[in-house]
Amino acid sequence: MSVRSFFDTNVLVYTDDHDCPAKQAAALDLLEKHREHHLGVLSSQVLQEYFVTVVRKYGVPAEIARSKVERFARFDLVQIGLADILAAIDLHRLHQFSFWDALVVRCALQARCSVLYSEDLQAGRRIDSLEIVNPFT
Repeated sequence: MSVRSFFDTNVLVYTDDHDCPAKQAAALDLLEKHREHHLGVLSSQVLQEYFVTVVRKYGVPAEIARSKVERFARFDLVQIGLADILAAIDLHRLHQFSFWDALVVRCALQARCSVLYSEDLQAGRRIDSLEIVNPFT
């Protein structure tokens, strides 16, 4: 493991999905390996989406979800600014991503990641130096 990797929200969410034990185990393992090697990257958007999703969809108590957000924030964290929003709009227009997915891609590129782990985007697709990988296949 030697490349900086960005994690989309779904990877974090699967850490709380007890109905999909294989995906939960894969997500936990992937995050732990990247944590050990200091190669994981998240954005403030991903942390916000994680919190909302696990509280609403899985009924995780807000205080537990908050605690996990604090732990996830120990990864390198991209804070989103106006330049990122404008670049995401351009990616949205150029690649037909949803705006939110384009913002994830922008943050991964901005953080000089080589891999974007996501279940939601097209696995195998490359955007500049970034490869999208589905960690659950």
